[in-house]
Amino acid sequence: MKIACCIWALTLPETELLREARELGFGWIDIQPGHLRAMESRLLAQELGLHVSCVGASFGMPADAMLDSEDRAARQASEKHVIDALEHAADIGADTAYLVPSKDSRGDALERYAESLSRLADVAGERGIKLAIEHFPGTALPTAADTLEFIFQTGHANLHLLIDTGHLQISAEDPETTILNAGDRLAYVHFDDNDGISDLHWSLLDGVMTEESLAAAIAALDGIGYEGALSLELNPKLPKIKRALRNSRDILLRACLL
Repeated sequence: MKIACCIWALTLPETELLREARELGFGWIDIQPGHLRAMESRLLAQELGLHVSCVGASFGMPADAMLDSEDRAARQASEKHVIDALEHAADIGADTAYLVPSKDSRGDALERYAESLSRLADVAGERGIKLAIEHFPGTALPTAADTLEFIFQTGHANLHLLIDTGHLQISAEDPETTILNAGDRLAYVHFDDNDGISDLHWSLLDGVMTEESLAAAIAALDGIGYEGALSLELNPKLPKIKRALRNSRDILLRACLL
């Protein structure tokens, strides 16, 4: 399997963080919409053999622009931002993009959110990109189960789930079961650890994650024929973040070999 790094863990000038990601052993990276806009960075990524696996399309959303807003202009501004991110993703060869839900859980807000997502899923599909929703504690879709149900209810073939292992720990959902339930609707996976309470994005096995639970998750991914990257999303404020990324990458590699 491909192991990726969310490059926002490395708070360096862009060309330096690309070199650092390569030196840490990564061949795949997750980016935000503002990354790899400069030709110098794109050429360097190509030279280093770095491939973009996913774009976090929610990053950099304009203030007060929400996909579920009652204000039509605000909704249009947020959709425009996501479309730009999708076009950028297609331009640099990424095949997946994802969004984080907003916090309004009222039925009419979720209906507006579903309408926006359906339009954006069409745009993404036209560009060969899977559009995923990341379940996120404290939002309108706080669990993977809620998010998967929302995806099925929306009924768009190009809406998928992004699973975050740290978020599963907070919502007390079993990774193996969640992966199997998602099946072919699983587009992407973020790996990180925490204390089971807060979204800390620790290095793997530094919190409540165990080697057994990680191995079971990897086996479940194999079982559903998952072909996406295993992406490490670690907190840039971690002490010795480079060591944390390297160690977590090694832990994932070992789990894949079991």
